[in-house]
Amino acid sequence: MNEPAPATATSNRLMTPLARVNGIDALRADLLARIGLTRVRDLLFHFPRAYERVPEPQRVGALQARVPATLVGVIEEVELRELGGNRSILGVLLRCEDDYVRLVWFNQPFLRARYRFGQRVVAAGVPRMAGGRWEIAHPTVTEWPEGSAPPAAGLLPIYPLTEGLSQPVMRRIAQRVVAGYASSVIEVFPDAFREKHGLLGVGEAIRHIHDPVRDEVLESARHRFIYQELLVLQLALAIRRHQWTLDRRAPPLAATPKIRARIERLFPFEWTADQRKAIDEVAEDMARPYPMNRLLQGDVGTGKTVVAIFAMLVAVANGHQAALMAPTEVLARQHARTLAKKLEHGRVRIALLTGGQPRSERVRVCDAIRRGEIDIVVGTHALAHAAVAAQAQEPDATDPSAESILERETANAFSKLGLVVIDEQHKFGVAQRAVLKQAGLDPHYLVMTATPIPRTVSMTLFGDLDVSSLREAPPGRQPVHTYWGSDASRGKWWAFCGRKLEEGRQAYVILPLVDDASGMDAGATQAYETLANGPFRDFAVGLVHGRMSSDEKDEAMRRFGEGETRVLVATSVVEVGIDVPNATLMTIEGADRFGLAQLHQLRGRISRGIFPGFLCLFAQEPTDDARSRLDAFIATRDGFALAELDLKLRGPGDLFGTRQHGLPPLRVADLIRDAAMVEQARADARALIAENPKLDGPSWHALQTMVLARYGKALELGHVG
Repeated sequence: MNEPAPATATSNRLMTPLARVNGIDALRADLLARIGLTRVRDLLFHFPRAYERVPEPQRVGALQARVPATLVGVIEEVELRELGGNRSILGVLLRCEDDYVRLVWFNQPFLRARYRFGQRVVAAGVPRMAGGRWEIAHPTVTEWPEGSAPPAAGLLPIYPLTEGLSQPVMRRIAQRVVAGYASSVIEVFPDAFREKHGLLGVGEAIRHIHDPVRDEVLESARHRFIYQELLVLQLALAIRRHQWTLDRRAPPLAATPKIRARIERLFPFEWTADQRKAIDEVAEDMARPYPMNRLLQGDVGTGKTVVAIFAMLVAVANGHQAALMAPTEVLARQHARTLAKKLEHGRVRIALLTGGQPRSERVRVCDAIRRGEIDIVVGTHALAHAAVAAQAQEPDATDPSAESILERETANAFSKLGLVVIDEQHKFGVAQRAVLKQAGLDPHYLVMTATPIPRTVSMTLFGDLDVSSLREAPPGRQPVHTYWGSDASRGKWWAFCGRKLEEGRQAYVILPLVDDASGMDAGATQAYETLANGPFRDFAVGLVHGRMSSDEKDEAMRRFGEGETRVLVATSVVEVGIDVPNATLMTIEGADRFGLAQLHQLRGRISRGIFPGFLCLFAQEPTDDARSRLDAFIATRDGFALAELDLKLRGPGDLFGTRQHGLPPLRVADLIRDAAMVEQARADARALIAENPKLDGPSWHALQTMVLARYGKALELGHVG
């Protein structure tokens, strides 16, 4: 087996500035720098964005009408005729060995500057006979530079460019750099691993991806780099997962048969099969001497809270505290009320801790937590910081050391923390979770989301977590009837809502914007005025949107939750909202502006009680794609199916954006196209880390270095190796 080449000599070659490469002058080096290409390494991994298929060049005598053809020739004449009225014909006479073909473009006079006498080109298009001569209208023309061989049949790379840099020039530069430097790229895979997985060597893969001679070769090269990118990510996640079990110690919290029976008696209904499976998985995790690190994803209305309460009560039954973190103060207060009601006849002590409480109240609660007088603490995600800030001397928020002080001292905020439950955080990525795990404690962690996550996404963004899924709704869950609405039917819909409001129900009206200055669509503020003074003038109407302060939003949601407000006009800030069983009506304006997952979450806000729900969608002139998306939304209530469809329709996008999730974006892999390879890479990574947790040994050094360079900072893997 060949050992990886030492990084020093080869790395120095790959760091050669492009301006020093023979054949790249200062002007072209500047153009390359505009698209981020300054060194040899950059250009080697500046892969083509697409490929143009070049057929075998034909002789003029073999042309057939209306059959696509490719011709190689020299331009002998260029003529632009102005016909008046902004009409023109550009004609180019192309000599192909001993015969001629005329290339023509209609009403594109600006193309005249591209062609000149004596220029050698490749022209592709559909020929026709006109005036006794073959003619091709609007052909695709590629320059065939002097001194280069005529293009052979095959695939021609198409690169991302900048103004002033043409494809022929870019191809020549890429060919020169690949020929001179591809062999210097370090191979990160040991030979045996590469052969086992059928992977091309890295130098060969680079050559083929820049200049594929046929489809199979291109596919092999792309497979190599897609698999490598996905494996590096999965290795990082597998290392982090292994470290989590190896380096951390948590109190084993056993759910004995006696404890399970006591907890189950608190629920007046039968648990679903999915809930029981998730509870079994949580119980197994919590009984281990290292922290549970589990994601609980449940479709709307599938009863995630039951699983969370079970986990918290297991912690309390074992003499430990539990913390439940919610995204908003209103939701935190709702959780506290739910727990208090559920446990009102027991001895479990519950406290609420949020940044909005008076400082004296926070101090009192924190002291009680610290003395072990509180069993379950419910708060916002600022709960840990609030616990420290409530002490006699609050850290100065402007002090750059304040955050580290908070992290150090939070460990003292709890007497015996055994479990942390994080609720409603479907965008809670690895880097954000990592902050909570730096408090110096080793509690168990249960992260919950009501947004079903596509499988390939859960294996990447949440790849360091074990996953439990709830799909089955508890018996008695009322349906939501979903309809298309139109301007003609709007009056009838408002009248229907009015009748339901008179019966005592409540309603949401959702809009995509706070304000719409264009006047094309009503924003939330305009809709609030219109509805409060029009169809719903006899009812209390509230307004909530993202521009309000946290206190204003919480107050608006509180008033709606307690029934003081009968109609709530809102933007998507209510997507993750409080449980209002009496809210059975929802109107979504501009529904085509929302993604499927978001629409599904919004629909989950209604029909949470004993009454069925009614949802009406309005969209002004939706595109065909938007209409198909909304038709799918109306046709199914399966959040997992909608999540997969949403991913296919919208694409992965910035799922891996550093700002949101803390992970660098994928460069060549695609979560939709490469779903099978994601699963394969995950299985291979976990098997490899199980055998060699730190990728120790000289044959793995290069791969270890790549994993650390790519994900070490984001996933805190710095001490590996």
